[in-house]
Amino acid sequence: MTVSVVTLARGRPDHLVNLVRGLARQSLPPAELIVAVMQEEAYDLPPAPFPIRQMHVVADALPLAAARNAAARAAVGEALVFLDMDCIPTPELVADYAGFLADTDALLMGEVLYLPGGATEGDWSTDRFAAIAVQHSDRRGPPPQGVEICNDYRCFWSLNFAMRRSTFLDIGGFDERYVGYGGEDTDFGKTLDQAGVPIAWVKGARAYHQYHPHHMPPVHHLDSVVRNAQLFEAKWGYRTMGHWLYAFRLMGLVDDAAGRPVRILRRPGPDDLALTGQQSHQPYANTASVIRVLEARVAA
Repeated sequence: MTVSVVTLARGRPDHLVNLVRGLARQSLPPAELIVAVMQEEAYDLPPAPFPIRQMHVVADALPLAAARNAAARAAVGEALVFLDMDCIPTPELVADYAGFLADTDALLMGEVLYLPGGATEGDWSTDRFAAIAVQHSDRRGPPPQGVEICNDYRCFWSLNFAMRRSTFLDIGGFDERYVGYGGEDTDFGKTLDQAGVPIAWVKGARAYHQYHPHHMPPVHHLDSVVRNAQLFEAKWGYRTMGHWLYAFRLMGLVDDAAGRPVRILRRPGPDDLALTGQQSHQPYANTASVIRVLEARVAA
């Protein structure tokens, strides 16, 4: 089975270079890497033993859904591996996905472990990453072996996943009305569920997430989270991203009362950014820990 790898890119050129280097070490090389570039400038990338195509998908707000769809339509592989630009694949990732998809027509999600700051400096190796990377506390781990079906569409996570290209195109890809950050993953998972396409975790297809500062809950994307939550509600009859909206409400940023549109009450300030920001010693930011702090403040 031929495999096209797709990634979305904006900023962070060092992360994209590391992704390319990881793909260059694959036991089964991909047929191509398609980089959906969400900025005006193309990237200066190292040579690789497979073609690299950069295609521009630029908009005022992050066009994540549109960029994934455009890359999928342009791909030549029978299988699509979607890997975020801040991930470094292990040498078996492409081969793992190709093997599973040969027998399973489903959306498959590989393993993801998180690296601390500084882990990719110098001459890195995925063997060394295995000793220092950690699992995200808000995400479940892989099954003991093989493929395990997830019966809750909300488990879909676009950081590292794969599916047959024909299946992706048959269901119409991502809903391109979602722009900016938030909501398009859950919407896609719901679409798969309605179409009867299984969502599954796999043992293998591991990638290592490279450190970068981030905010969880994503207060820096407040506007698009609110907009996309309301788009999801209009489409499916209920809201998504409830844990983020709940945290925003505890912070006094929104009024998300049921039965009326979510209202933004104020803009995030320095204290909000400090509370939600990922610290240099943390491999990832964590919404659950922020909610615990906020709930304790309310209780006090």
